[in-house]
Amino acid sequence: MAQPTHGGNITWAAELAGCSPSSILDFSASINPLGPPQSAIAAIQASLSTLRDYPDPDYRQLRSRLSQVHNLAPEWILPGNGSAELLTWASRELAELSSVYLMTPAFSDYLRALKAFHARIVPCPLDLMTRSIAGLEDDVQQALQAMVVAAQTHASCGLLINNPHNPTGHLLKRAVLLSALQSFDLVVVDEAFMDFLPHEQDQSVIDWVQKYANLVVLRSLTKFYSLPGLRLGYAIAHPDRLRRWQQWRDPWSVNTPAAAAAEAVLGDYEFQQQTWNWLAEARSHLFQGLSALPGLHPYPGAANYLLVRCDRSAVKLQHQLLKQHQILIRDCVSFPELGDRFFRVAVRTQAENQRLLDGLTNVLRTNNLLE
Repeated sequence: MAQPTHGGNITWAAELAGCSPSSILDFSASINPLGPPQSAIAAIQASLSTLRDYPDPDYRQLRSRLSQVHNLAPEWILPGNGSAELLTWASRELAELSSVYLMTPAFSDYLRALKAFHARIVPCPLDLMTRSIAGLEDDVQQALQAMVVAAQTHASCGLLINNPHNPTGHLLKRAVLLSALQSFDLVVVDEAFMDFLPHEQDQSVIDWVQKYANLVVLRSLTKFYSLPGLRLGYAIAHPDRLRRWQQWRDPWSVNTPAAAAAEAVLGDYEFQQQTWNWLAEARSHLFQGLSALPGLHPYPGAANYLLVRCDRSAVKLQHQLLKQHQILIRDCVSFPELGDRFFRVAVRTQAENQRLLDGLTNVLRTNNLLE
């Protein structure tokens, strides 16, 4: 079986480790380890009796619930089959422009979706191999500013960017995105991991959508609420744009149990607070543990994952962890700018994080990298 492009492929991992998929401890997919919340499970069970009926193609009930959360009229919101589906339609619009600027390394699905519509992609790379970890914020701001300057001198340009940035976990301040909105014809901000920041810390630009018709915000409900198997996300953008997307896509893209679960979890404030309370401490503990291991250099991040630069082959380290400890980390080979000297790990529970640190310690000691 070929090396997977995305994280979360536990079937591949189990085959390599020689164990059952249920034995794999998965750090490769950045999913909340506290979920799925009971509110989602109860809503899914209650929706089973409606499986014989088609979903409402306009998803009026779900859009109404999302409109309450974001204080927007429902027509400004479009649910989708995961944010990946909505990324496809955003990329179709971006591809109509003369060029699309992309800060790299970038989530691999961006390239997939843009190339599907033959977009002209202009990469703006971060130099993560040679620059210090402490200088990441300056590098990100310089890269964004360089794209803004380029857009001002070229007609019909688009920008696709995520916040927090994947894979570095760096959180862009709202202020640095403002110049992009004033320079690009279309700006798509992927906020798939923004929910992991408490409201007083997040840097969402959703409240700018009504002011800037060239802004699209993508959101995921599967990572924070640990529901990747349901495939549910939504886009926030001008109603005219969302109506075009609705005409392009297949009908009933969101199934009834997914819509029911979404409506339930959006009001699960206890689970939201529990997640915020868990993440800050668990991420700090994991960061410190990784920093203490020789040859590993983690980047501080704002989301529920950490990017780690290593002084050895990350793929070899990944395979050794799987075979010896049934632990799966995300190699970064699918990010061409990173290659085989980086890996990414999700933040999980304290006990699971410690199991990862113990496994890494054992592998490094086996390779005589620990005294």
